[in-house]
Amino acid sequence: MSVHHPSQRTPMPRQRRTTRWQAAFPLHWDADELLARREMLRWTVMASGALFTATAAIVGLGYLQKSNTSTARKAIIRATDVPVGGVHYFQYPTAEDQAILLHLADGRFAAYSGRCTHLSCAVYYESARAKLLCPCHEGVFDPQTGEAIAGPPQRALPKITITQNGEMLYAVEEHPQ
Repeated sequence: MSVHHPSQRTPMPRQRRTTRWQAAFPLHWDADELLARREMLRWTVMASGALFTATAAIVGLGYLQKSNTSTARKAIIRATDVPVGGVHYFQYPTAEDQAILLHLADGRFAAYSGRCTHLSCAVYYESARAKLLCPCHEGVFDPQTGEAIAGPPQRALPKITITQNGEMLYAVEEHPQ
């Protein structure tokens, strides 16, 4: 039995080290996962950027469409056909958009979008309470101003400018609040 002293080491054969550019595949098999993770991260970042760009484009197109359709003048009804305290429902600015015309107690006319600012449910006028109501989540709006006074809606109803020419009432423009 021979005992080796630590100072007496057997020389190791010299191995020629290959540089990265000389290797057929520069990553070891145990590091292969890192390549897949990097690739996945790159695709995730690119997909997120594409979704962000698409969303921004859709929002921009929505603003362009609204700005083009909200300024059309439209005849609504004769003023004498809506009694004081009465209501008239109509479509404005497009045939798909509901709106509400109110003949207030002080003789003024007020018009608002018929969509709740919370989740776009239909809004109607309840004459017994003299309030604009959204039945979906019990939202309540002031008929004088369109401001939200109860329930989850945080914003006022969009106001529609009304003009009168003779007996005829016209919706002129919708103003988001």
